[in-house]
Amino acid sequence: MSHTANLTAPAPSRRVLRRIGAVFAGVMVNVVLGTGTDAVLHATGVYPPVGQSMTGALFLLALGYRIVYGVAGSWLTARLAPDRPMQHALVLGGIGVALGTAGTIAMWGAGPAWYPLAVIGVTMPCAWLGARLRGALS
Repeated sequence: MSHTANLTAPAPSRRVLRRIGAVFAGVMVNVVLGTGTDAVLHATGVYPPVGQSMTGALFLLALGYRIVYGVAGSWLTARLAPDRPMQHALVLGGIGVALGTAGTIAMWGAGPAWYPLAVIGVTMPCAWLGARLRGALS
């Protein structure tokens, strides 16, 4: 490796921090936007008060914006990744599947079964699409 290559390439520890930061940023997009949207929809009366059951149409609405936020978070992760953007977005997707599965197990029976299973099912396609959009929009 030439001396100039060392000046332009980030140090390995810095690259690791950038990788972790890219995935963390995607997680935060999903958590902040999803939780924020839920709170706004509860506060404005679109969703019933917390603790009351929702209709299937409202769960479909929630799935819709979670898909959008999943793609956006994966796009951001891929955009911030120092290398291998698809791999970073898919790691984010894997984290989403793990968290979604844990949430589904913890809350099983609290709503329609199709909703948490659909959230888990769309997570990896959203991660893939977000990374693909990053490539298309670059």
